[in-house]
Amino acid sequence: MTKGAQLYEGKAKKVFETDDPELLIVSYKDDATAFNGLKKGTIRGKGVINNKMSNALMRYLEKKGVPTHYVEELNDRDTVVKRVSIVPLEVIIRNIAAGSFSKHYGVEEGRVLKIPTIEFSYKNDDLGDPLINAYHAMALELATEEEIDTIKKYAFKVDEELKKFWESCGVTLVDFKLEFGRLSDGTIVLADEISPDTCRLWDSKTGEKLDKDRFRRDMGGVEDAYQEIMKRLEEHI
Repeated sequence: MTKGAQLYEGKAKKVFETDDPELLIVSYKDDATAFNGLKKGTIRGKGVINNKMSNALMRYLEKKGVPTHYVEELNDRDTVVKRVSIVPLEVIIRNIAAGSFSKHYGVEEGRVLKIPTIEFSYKNDDLGDPLINAYHAMALELATEEEIDTIKKYAFKVDEELKKFWESCGVTLVDFKLEFGRLSDGTIVLADEISPDTCRLWDSKTGEKLDKDRFRRDMGGVEDAYQEIMKRLEEHI
């Protein structure tokens, strides 16, 4: 697979054309950002870990019935994916109160929620990715009712499967962000990535944070946390 012209560069990845118009190459960077790009830095080796972890979990979820954009891992940082049109919604599933949920609703971090919750944010950096509901999304023509129903079904399925998987690794899946895309025929598939950048992952016994919160909150040990979570995944996937 030949890497062609660069189409896009985001906070964590670059996207390139290939010789197949339906396929792209995603290349993962070590750059790290938080708070909608207000905080910037580098996490050494993050790109390799996020690439390999995301691919492993995408393959795992495909076997569980969740369609994804994943095609083939080329090397430590580059992966072939299906070309999609990203639905401009960030989909957040929460099992335990943390981060903005605790801040917005006055709930202590670590409180187990009675049921998993789902949130949508309008994927728009200029607006600060504001929270919206399904009716907003339909009114703004970001997604149809059928697409939103499909996204919700897949998001909760991802939560169900990944909670079980991470539990087997001694890790609690606190919350995570997903993005979905449309294939050329309109089919909705899971896209973007699943990594310590997009998930809150706590050690089940100690509560130690093994994710990007260590970078956001200047806790130190960021590279060690990413390496530890990757080690556990490789032992159980």
